[in-house]
Amino acid sequence: MDRINLLRERKEALAQAGKAVRGAIAELFDESSFVELSSFSFSDRLHYGDTPQGEGVVSGFATIGGYPFYVIGQNFENGFGGLTKAHCDKVVKTLRAAEKNATPVVWLLHSQGVKLGEGVEALEGIAEVLTAAAQLKGSVPQYAIVMGEVFGAAAAIAAEADAVFFLKESALAVSSPLVLAAKSGKNLKKEEVGGYSALRHTLLPAIEAKDLEEVSARIREIHELLTLPVLDAELNETLPALNEGADAKAVLSALEGAVELGANCAPEVKTVLARVGGIAIAAVVFDKAVLNAENVRKARDFAELASCYDLPFVTFVDCGGAEPTLSVNDSAFLKEVGEYLNMLDNIDAAKVSVVTGRAVGLGYSLFAAKSAGFDYTYALANAEISLFESEQGAEIVYREESGKDKEELLARYAEEYSDPVHAAKGGYLDNVIEPQFLKQYLIASLQMLMR
Repeated sequence: MDRINLLRERKEALAQAGKAVRGAIAELFDESSFVELSSFSFSDRLHYGDTPQGEGVVSGFATIGGYPFYVIGQNFENGFGGLTKAHCDKVVKTLRAAEKNATPVVWLLHSQGVKLGEGVEALEGIAEVLTAAAQLKGSVPQYAIVMGEVFGAAAAIAAEADAVFFLKESALAVSSPLVLAAKSGKNLKKEEVGGYSALRHTLLPAIEAKDLEEVSARIREIHELLTLPVLDAELNETLPALNEGADAKAVLSALEGAVELGANCAPEVKTVLARVGGIAIAAVVFDKAVLNAENVRKARDFAELASCYDLPFVTFVDCGGAEPTLSVNDSAFLKEVGEYLNMLDNIDAAKVSVVTGRAVGLGYSLFAAKSAGFDYTYALANAEISLFESEQGAEIVYREESGKDKEELLARYAEEYSDPVHAAKGGYLDNVIEPQFLKQYLIASLQMLMR
């Protein structure tokens, strides 16, 4: 038997059985950098004939911008990427190698779930995959790309990733979209069930991308933010535009190389990886927010990311207190507040807060207070720090003057009770600053706190 020619035939069969996923890998990673591992890993010992080639998953390692990554690519052309025990074993083997070598993982997810016929063996395999991925979380970065249909148990993998990329054709669902659509009584397309815009309450660190070229660039950006703590940058830049207004959009424009995660969920709380003066940070930027269980959980999850990768945690606060509704009162809001404070306490890196707009009630206590653990706290000169929202506060404080002009009372309350200088007098703010110098103060604080 000519074993060399037989090997060539077998390799060609593998290549033909996974053209799409191998093409995606070639597009995503540096040219000719992919090295495949466990090529001949199958459910049985037959490597040819009628046996499906590659067990529905392609694994190996490759580079993006010269940085190494392990690769797990589900092969939808092979049994719709169905999860079998051998499929899962191949994935776990790759994850263990990533853990041993402290190398990040890129998942190309494309599977309709468990392959029928394997039974409990496949379920055990899925548990092994999810456990191995969970054990990597926070120590080795994981990036998931929803390549197309990702249903059932395969969808749970996305929850372990530090960033989840959605393309136009992406559909992520814990059950079949057909079942979900039928249960809802609506005739919905799969993208309307599991696309980026449809998953508004999942709190996944989602990023929408137009193609794999954009995904590749974003992965490189995030990887450098997580692994290169300091780059050379301008340190004395002023931002005169902030004197005209320091809303969330203006703050984001002041950050360098910002990458927002989870923009489709709780958009009033923006969670952003970026740099300030070349220093990588995890920033929470509030956009005229009021607090509820969902957006506090989003901040908590991002604080966990900062803790895991030892990133300085910076909050830009424009936030009221708890949303005064029955739904928030009867929700996991209070529990999420406690979980957030516990996670904040776990961050060993610098914690800096800047009140850019309102910091009212719990909005101040959770995201700006010295007593919550922030190392440095600043407020812009035109910020407001108070116990109550201006209108409510004016009604309470000046209730005996209710006959007077409302606008006059609001102005008095802002002057007498919400001027940030009052908080600074009590030692609760390190400084009240002119907005255009925000970046300089931040850089100085972060440099002082760097270990």
